[in-house]
Amino acid sequence: MKKTVFRILCLAYIVFSPFGKTMAQQHAVPIVVITDLYHPYQDPGDNMDLIMGFGLPDVDLKAVLLDITDAFRKDTADHPTLWKDPRGPREAGIIPVEQLNYIFNKKIPYALGPLSMMKSEEDKMEYLPDYEQGAFSLLTKILTESEKPVEILSFGSARILAVAYNRNPDLLKKKISKIHLSAGTASKNYELGSDPGANAIPGGEWNVALDVYAFTRILKSDLPIAIYPCAGKDGGFIKDQNNTYWRLSDMEFIKQMDPQLQKYLDFAFNKKLQYDFLRAMDTEYPVNINIDRYPKPFHVWESAIWLKATQREIICTPDGEYILIKKENLREDNRIIKNELRRCNIYGVKDDGRFQFSYTDKPSNREIYYRPDLEENEKAFQKVIPKLYISISTRH
Repeated sequence: MKKTVFRILCLAYIVFSPFGKTMAQQHAVPIVVITDLYHPYQDPGDNMDLIMGFGLPDVDLKAVLLDITDAFRKDTADHPTLWKDPRGPREAGIIPVEQLNYIFNKKIPYALGPLSMMKSEEDKMEYLPDYEQGAFSLLTKILTESEKPVEILSFGSARILAVAYNRNPDLLKKKISKIHLSAGTASKNYELGSDPGANAIPGGEWNVALDVYAFTRILKSDLPIAIYPCAGKDGGFIKDQNNTYWRLSDMEFIKQMDPQLQKYLDFAFNKKLQYDFLRAMDTEYPVNINIDRYPKPFHVWESAIWLKATQREIICTPDGEYILIKKENLREDNRIIKNELRRCNIYGVKDDGRFQFSYTDKPSNREIYYRPDLEENEKAFQKVIPKLYISISTRH
């Protein structure tokens, strides 16, 4: 009995000792996030999902690259093909990134990429001001220095990736493990659906339309890519077997999250503008949260990417409870809620960013997201994702 207790204490010391890293940290996945994150927000999901990068213990977040489009920095957006968003002005999401660094006591580097669209698929954009070159310099540094291949999570246009590939394709092929690309429309035979707004824009989807040359350049490249279409045939706000869209109808779980994360989200969702945006994270708790003022319903496209990049699966217990579990801990008798990447071939990429795909059992460096049961998938996400956010702590 004494020997058993001693072994348990030794194991606890190894796992939790300040002189060593936890098992999760030792096996942390190196990740670079590319995001069209703004403040005040344009898509509040960008502010929300970035918490995963800073807070999950098995993520080694190397950098946040801000993929900003100048048209949406203005009072009323003047993008040539996308919504003339009248809710500006807004700026690159420097404030939310700094707030997350502050409350997690980290120094995750960030930089901006080009504010304008590529002029061709081969454009290296070397004519840009130095400030807009920052994302390329940072990405090159991280890939060069990383001992392990890096997972790239792309939420926004593919502009930073496409230009980086045009400049240094060998580095990207050598050091990128996989590009998790949140973009595109999964539509067989280029079929148009019920959303006239989606039908009218390049690629039928927002992230593609942000920079069509960037998207087609990446699809035609030889880089390893997992495509997570934001839209299906009927647009980005309708669930499809190959798109990642789901809705969070109830945001009450935020009241159970870490107090500082509550403050971070309250600052973002209320579009607060104040000089002391870091000190705002130190205000007295509890925060006077009014969930009714938050975006509702909350539209989500990002969750599946974080689960796949960090090797997490959703299982359903015999009692009907949905649980998030690391893939390595799965048992044969677990009922997995299928939320998977299928090997595929990508072909017929059109100039407007629409593409065709077919599943394959043969080796391929192309994958596409797939979920067979749309309703159970959404139901499961509505249970496990709030619990995952609640589990994240800023305390060290």
